[in-house]
Amino acid sequence: MSGLNKLDNRCVQTIRFLSMDGVQKAKSGHPGMPMGMAAAAYSLWDRHLKFDPKNPKWINRDRFVLSAGHGSMLIYSLLHLFGYDLPLDELKQFRQWGSKTPGHPEYGHTPGVEVTTGPLGQGISNAVGMAIAQKYLAARYNKDGMNIFDYHIYSICGDGCLQEGVSGEASSLAGHLGLDNLIVIYDDNHITIDGETELSFTEDVAKRYEAYGWNVISIEGNGHDIESLDKAIKKAQSQTQKPTLIKFRSHIGYGSPNFQDTHTAHGAPLGEDEIKLIKKADGWDPEKSFVVPEEVSAHCAKAKERGAKLYSEYQALFDKYAKAYPELAKEITDALNGKPGVDIDSLLPKFDVSKPVATRSASGAVLNALMPSMPLVLGGSADLTPSNNTHFKGAEDFQKDNPSGRYIRYGVREHGMAAVMNGIAANGILRPYGGTFLVFADYMRGAIRVAALSKYPTIFLFTHDSIGVGEDGPTHQPVETLASLRIIPNLLTFRPADANETALMWKYMLTHNDAPAATALTRQNLPILDPAKYPNMTKHFDKGAYVLIEEKNADVLLLATGSEVQLAIAAHEKLAAEGIKAQVVSMPCWALFEKQDAAYKESVLPAAVKARVGVEAALDAGWWKYLGTNGEFVGMSSFGASAPAGTCFEKFGITTDAVIVAAKKSMAK
Repeated sequence: MSGLNKLDNRCVQTIRFLSMDGVQKAKSGHPGMPMGMAAAAYSLWDRHLKFDPKNPKWINRDRFVLSAGHGSMLIYSLLHLFGYDLPLDELKQFRQWGSKTPGHPEYGHTPGVEVTTGPLGQGISNAVGMAIAQKYLAARYNKDGMNIFDYHIYSICGDGCLQEGVSGEASSLAGHLGLDNLIVIYDDNHITIDGETELSFTEDVAKRYEAYGWNVISIEGNGHDIESLDKAIKKAQSQTQKPTLIKFRSHIGYGSPNFQDTHTAHGAPLGEDEIKLIKKADGWDPEKSFVVPEEVSAHCAKAKERGAKLYSEYQALFDKYAKAYPELAKEITDALNGKPGVDIDSLLPKFDVSKPVATRSASGAVLNALMPSMPLVLGGSADLTPSNNTHFKGAEDFQKDNPSGRYIRYGVREHGMAAVMNGIAANGILRPYGGTFLVFADYMRGAIRVAALSKYPTIFLFTHDSIGVGEDGPTHQPVETLASLRIIPNLLTFRPADANETALMWKYMLTHNDAPAATALTRQNLPILDPAKYPNMTKHFDKGAYVLIEEKNADVLLLATGSEVQLAIAAHEKLAAEGIKAQVVSMPCWALFEKQDAAYKESVLPAAVKARVGVEAALDAGWWKYLGTNGEFVGMSSFGASAPAGTCFEKFGITTDAVIVAAKKSMAK
């Protein structure tokens, strides 16, 4: 192989064979990609990547993203060889219960894995977010002679990643922003699961990326021209104003006499006989598996020494920085320790209870109050800034010529926005939020799901939450979306009832960083609940549901979220006039309520009260676990319609009178 000496070649063979052996032992997996990219990945890690395996969260490390996550045995082999806490026994447990080597890389599960990849296109899009994060941090914190954020983001992606729409959205944004700290190696092996890429993918990828505004370097030859790759990476590292795509012609299943350059090598074990043939051809003992030669182990172990030296030098630099700029250093350390750095309670706005306001507008007011004091929160919107109320006073746009800007113009790229935000969130210092209409959560679902799986603290700010959207009609009225978000594990879905609940929602999101959050905010104005009249709001909002209006020995429970809490309050008053005691419960975040103990749940939803009504301008999916067999639901059972919001609520029967009728019906059961 060009550019590789005998020892290097031995290291590359070790990566290839470990990958083959892991897949074979698991009897499932993807051997072809690790075999084809072993030489390129080894060269990157051995010659270019800046990291310390003993400190995998070092803030100034280079980031490596295996966007083609199905080739996970590649990164596991690299992590093991280069000294991360991933013993060989873990490679032998590839894809097995309880191992640190799952089928696709998972953030927070395996030391050294930067982001969760596997769903194609997510990784390269995360890498764009990582590059944005580095640019912002460097602009804010780096000082003359003290570049404390000075690193690159590297990613390996394949044809599948570049066919996915999300990668196109993110790559287009990266080109616009001139993210010259981003270097992507494109594993151009010409093969997909179905067969050769020409079955469906005949575009000129290089020209497409040039059109995006990227620097493109093409490496042809036999796919293992590591000398050319080294030169390309060095050129990319010195590139300014543009991200770089290195188009690297590789060969899937490299070295396999029967399966190289075929789709058969993609997603199935090669078989013991084939593996023996490959090992024998390279002079290895065909009867042994999971072998790491001593000389390979010794060579790769040097990464520990290099990393320790880099880390020690950096710590000395940071100590010097902290003395020179103590306030800036404290911002960083506070963020790393999960502290917001400000007293949020003292900054939250006070709302005039006599003036109704949409929760999207209330959210904007909260951002105006908080964001000037929270420089490590980056905002943005998918071209809906005026509608989402996501911009805040004094916010400058993050642009190629202004990386210190805190507001990202994502353009009409909802899925790309979500995946890019995940990359920003994975940085560990910054918190991103980005807005669009709730109905477009469906465009973003792949990235939202990965955020929930990975527990990235990403804030998905959704507005226009129901048939209250009105005249825009059913295409923009998300009747089913709340339910679809609530069923995602680890995702906190908030639907606040008014401006004050909205403020408390923001307080919760910004003081907790262990899960992503999604909001559902109204377009229409809502009355404001007086905290003095409803003290449980402030006391118990963080429990996800609370008793807004308490009734001892209640006859019926009225459960509601968002704008429909007002209907429940009005129904309570009318029922009280008839001598019926209705307890009103606001349920802004079901996921938080489910985390409470049995005693608290009983205090909010007493089991003795069988009569219950759920009220929400959405489908009833999920409600019945709270309503029980005697319950009634007032909400949607179909798509919406184009009409003024008030007309929509009336025609679909989501009214105070409908809640009263439902309450009496439930009581009669």
